[in-house]
Amino acid sequence: MIKARNVSLVYRDGTVALDDVNLDLHAGGLYYVIGPSGSGKTSLMKLLIGIEFPTTGFLEVMGQPMRKRETAKIRKLRRDIGPVFQEFKLISGRTAIENVIMGMRFLDIPMNKAKELAKNALVRVGLEHKAFTLVDRLSYGEAQRVAIARAVARRPALILADEPTGNLDHDNAVKIFRLLESFKDRNTTVLITTHATHLIGGCNADALLCVEKGKISIERRGGRT
Repeated sequence: MIKARNVSLVYRDGTVALDDVNLDLHAGGLYYVIGPSGSGKTSLMKLLIGIEFPTTGFLEVMGQPMRKRETAKIRKLRRDIGPVFQEFKLISGRTAIENVIMGMRFLDIPMNKAKELAKNALVRVGLEHKAFTLVDRLSYGEAQRVAIARAVARRPALILADEPTGNLDHDNAVKIFRLLESFKDRNTTVLITTHATHLIGGCNADALLCVEKGKISIERRGGRT
């Protein structure tokens, strides 16, 4: 699913975001990427989705080498990736279901099928009763669940959630973590970044990827890496 060999990412200003990272993450796994703010967690996510590219080393996501010269193939790869952002990136003035449907607008899915997938995703996150509510009128936690529904409606092979609970209270944060964990299956891999390590004590992760100053160490949980 994800293979990294001696991957480093150095930004133009000389900042070393990631330093000599080696990973083998299997399909169908659940992985928490933990570490303090500024440690390199978001930089890893940017590499995995092809926003940034390794300065040195080799990175492969779902069989696709992540190189600048292969951007056309990487754009196609993104169809199988469901990103969840801390800031949601929902479209104001649109309903919950419209926002979920718009997440599939580049996938060549017929509108009737997209509506069906969107409804199913909202049911999965417990918001079917808010499908036609403007996202501006949702609570913070509800808005995050719409963002998750948008990411998972397309049934991606890889879910990347970057600090999805950063602005939520304790109870809602735990609910979001458990919701994201529920999407892990043999065909879907889930990566979640967080600095709130006190909230994941009861998580069912296969491994924790511990990031510190650009270095990543692996703490195995479920017998896989």
